[in-house]
Amino acid sequence: MTAAVELDIRVVEQFLYREARLADEHDYDGWEALWTDDGVYWVPANGDDIDPTRQMSVIHDHRRRIATRIKQLKTGRRHAQVPHSRLRRMVSNVEILGTDQGGDVLVGANFVLVESRERGTELWAGRYTYRLRLVGEELRMAFKKVALVDNARVLPTLAFLI
Repeated sequence: MTAAVELDIRVVEQFLYREARLADEHDYDGWEALWTDDGVYWVPANGDDIDPTRQMSVIHDHRRRIATRIKQLKTGRRHAQVPHSRLRRMVSNVEILGTDQGGDVLVGANFVLVESRERGTELWAGRYTYRLRLVGEELRMAFKKVALVDNARVLPTLAFLI
């Protein structure tokens, strides 16, 4: 049995809660530090099981693009986020779904996020799917998919970390 298989669900939950808090508090450096060097961040559009190389996605970032997104958010010139949205999310129904052939832990969780802006309040909900990897003794995200409940409709500006 690999170290990944032996992970306690509480360790996984604490990692997901920390990731949510860092995103909610706009701690971009802390959030970015949670990624592996080969990480992929994906928010599909028009369905949950599309092929992101052939169909449109809301976000489909490899690791360098994640870094670029973070730099843009930190400039203060991303007009859709001036001032920053006030964010709070709840993460629930956390499940360890198994491991992949490389030993990464497959995790699923539901979320509800409240975004408060000058234009009003938006409610976002969906399902997170992660591939988490032990790097040394720390968990890191190798993959994060955000399947929004309403991803087939016209979405308001998504200019924060979902």
